[in-house]
Amino acid sequence: MAIVNATDQTFVNEVKEGVVLVDFWAPWCGPCKMIAPVLEEVDRELAGKVKVVKVNVDDNPETAGKYGVMSIPTLFVFKDGEVVDKTVGFQPKEALVGFLSKHL
Repeated sequence: MAIVNATDQTFVNEVKEGVVLVDFWAPWCGPCKMIAPVLEEVDRELAGKVKVVKVNVDDNPETAGKYGVMSIPTLFVFKDGEVVDKTVGFQPKEALVGFLSKHL
């Protein structure tokens, strides 16, 4: 499954079903650039089990504000539209897979 870029308008629709990993990021953020290839690996490895969604905080301040995102990258796990977990900062792939596997 390809990583989905969500907007303030599409966000609720993107997280309403199943397990969704949401990455709040910005193009100027160094750790966000570091985690991008890790998210692509996670997306491939957990395809069909986890949907990966990215939200650019500069372009979508409403969604970032709603979830209290203060620093980036912030990663949320949604399950059927509800937040079930959250982590802040760069995570290596193994840590991210472990973080997600609790919710599968």
